Amino acid sequence: MILVTGGAGFIGANFVLDWLARSDEPILNLDLLTYAGNLETLAMLRGDARHVFVQGDICDRALVERLLAEYKPRAIVHFAAESHVDRSIHGPAAFVRTNVEGTFTLLEAARTYRSTLEAGIQAAFRFLHISTDEVYGSLGPQDPPFAETKTYEPNSPYSASKAASDHLVRAWHHTYGLPVLTTNCSNNYGPWQFPEKLIPLMIVNALAGKPLPVYGDGLNVRDWLYVTDHCSAIREVLARGTPGETYNVGGWNEKANIDIVRTICALLDELRPSPEGSYARLITHVTDRPGHDRRYAIDARKIERELGWRPAETFETGIRKTVQWYLDNPQWIADVQSGAYRDWVAANYGDRGQGA
Repeated sequence: MILVTGGAGFIGANFVLDWLARSDEPILNLDLLTYAGNLETLAMLRGDARHVFVQGDICDRALVERLLAEYKPRAIVHFAAESHVDRSIHGPAAFVRTNVEGTFTLLEAARTYRSTLEAGIQAAFRFLHISTDEVYGSLGPQDPPFAETKTYEPNSPYSASKAASDHLVRAWHHTYGLPVLTTNCSNNYGPWQFPEKLIPLMIVNALAGKPLPVYGDGLNVRDWLYVTDHCSAIREVLARGTPGETYNVGGWNEKANIDIVRTICALLDELRPSPEGSYARLITHVTDRPGHDRRYAIDARKIERELGWRPAETFETGIRKTVQWYLDNPQWIADVQSGAYRDWVAANYGDRGQGA
């Protein structure tokens, strides 16, 4: 068995579903079910004995220790995190608690648990920490992509909290010998992503005839990684990664935000035409957010060289699959759009007004 934290969130749930589609090894899934955790994403696993779900907080040391002692997982795959930059600007405390204190709690519990294992099992144990490319800061237009050796320069409360957690993971390996692995991924997209993030927000707003808010001039660049490609990378790192090492995971797809939005509009024009005309008419530039990093890009050559991993999807294939999934799953969208979520979107975007 493996323990997955945050397995009801976007990437975590995709990983759980992908893992159990490919393996009979059970998963113990620990998730607090905050606003972005959704058990409906895992509805197909109801009654499946391979999926054990526990609602709980990774900051609850007693709970984590009890679960480790009871289920005896061979590995921890740590997804659980607050992960939205805008939310971190509005409320940074939750990010420090979950991302820093939560990771610390898991590391300490894992260290204690591992010390109780027999020598062979102890040697095989792994703690895999899922992180982000945002810890590296912002790139200029001509700068080389982020390599694993890039200096950390986080610029938002979110990225600072993830950088802190990365440093804790590294320290627990070098100080205590905990066999850790870290992955730093680029922007994920795909099915079951909560509609506060760029791609699902644009799809959902377009279908509702609402404005498509684009920060600033829309030329902020990100590397885009289809979520099932990320899941395959995590499996490879867990199986064959070298303890203490970091692996950058990217999609080799650098795109400006405005180009992403235009691509989504063109796909919707094709797949679900609007009688009002092209969805591009809804694009609205709004005031940029504070400290908005200009460009991220991932150099994923290390994971390819050492573990043989490359993404299977191009951006063109992945974005088409994603748009089609949201068109095919309107009920899932309706279910996650609670009043609290609508209020937050109104507060975050409504105050910005027209921008560049």
